[in-house]
Amino acid sequence: MYNTIVNSQDQALLHLFFHCCLEDETFTATEMDDLSAKLVTLGLNTRLDIKAQLVEYRSYRSAIPDEQLYIRFLLTMIKPVHDLALYSWCVELCIDDPSLDAREEALLHKIAVELQIDRIDAATVNTLIAQRKAVELKKIF
Repeated sequence: MYNTIVNSQDQALLHLFFHCCLEDETFTATEMDDLSAKLVTLGLNTRLDIKAQLVEYRSYRSAIPDEQLYIRFLLTMIKPVHDLALYSWCVELCIDDPSLDAREEALLHKIAVELQIDRIDAATVNTLIAQRKAVELKKIF
């Protein structure tokens, strides 16, 4: 199903980002802002029809048989060179507050496993991103 829809590196990256944002099936305003900023930074907003890709993502999202295999598929398509950078962007998209809930932690663990990021590095990145979010929200260090 998704392997007939996602057939480029750009699409795989975008669908991974959607997956990070939409584990609860809704976008928060913060998630939309964060995703939009990343898409602009990467130039994906000019190379892909974001709305059409979101419709395609939602068309198969509920039918993903194995999330770990899905993440592996996307990361194989992406072929990341900077695994910690990609992981940190996924962390940013998963959290819209200074903490991670169990669902978000489980998803990020699956991504870290596929990127071969050890638990200590993943925990450090998670803590760093959560603290940055806290600073952004509270405006204090």
